[in-house]
Amino acid sequence: MRASLLQVAVNEGETVESRRRRVAAMVRDQAGADLVVLPELWTTGAFAYEEFAGEAEPLEGPTYEAMAKAASEAGVWLHAGSVPERDPDGPLYNTSLVFSPSGDLAAAYRKIHRFGFDQGEAVLMGAGDELVTVRLPHTVLGVATCYDLRFPELFRGLVDAGAETFVVPAGWPERRRSHWTLLARARAVENQAFVLACGTAGTHAGVPQAGHSIVVDPWGEVLAEAGPGEEVLDVDFDPATVAGTRERFPALKDRVLGLARPARRP
Repeated sequence: MRASLLQVAVNEGETVESRRRRVAAMVRDQAGADLVVLPELWTTGAFAYEEFAGEAEPLEGPTYEAMAKAASEAGVWLHAGSVPERDPDGPLYNTSLVFSPSGDLAAAYRKIHRFGFDQGEAVLMGAGDELVTVRLPHTVLGVATCYDLRFPELFRGLVDAGAETFVVPAGWPERRRSHWTLLARARAVENQAFVLACGTAGTHAGVPQAGHSIVVDPWGEVLAEAGPGEEVLDVDFDPATVAGTRERFPALKDRVLGLARPARRP
């Protein structure tokens, strides 16, 4: 497979509509890729908390429409990153959208772990409660978003649901970039899966972004890594490596904790 991670820069001075048009053009330029991935909250910026309510969209809003059209025109599977979704019957959500090459919505994932420690996203947005996988012709995607990367139990759940390739859009801050790389490699190794982690460049509400989107194979080897600025990170990878790795080194079969079993009384 050929994956293209679009490390979009989110900076002040560019309107959401202008960025939406620019990113749609970037997606169309990736015709020939199998999978294109965008970052988290690239329309507003992941740390632009004061913008969430004003820029929130219904699920089938302007970003949905632009990305569905771009996926169809490019003929690619598109993980369109995430948008601030306004549920007409509830709170805002940090919602990821995945489109098929025909432009149909294949999946929507509401971020489960909200960042902020009782501030920012953690209080402004609701929490999702469903694990999401998407079956592509050659692999099964497990969908997670940014802060989710710190919670290995979510990824174990995705593995149990059949995931072989994790796609993680993010707006990860530069000051914790070492964690970004470490956690992406850890999730790959412990689950014997590919990790495609796509971050933003630029500065969100005064918070410099890490960039350094990364693709990791099931052995934890880095196949490709971006720099700090806006760029397209292209990588070829073989999804069959997952099954081969799990067969040759069947560590997942030795799991004990976390499996469903009755609790022992003290």
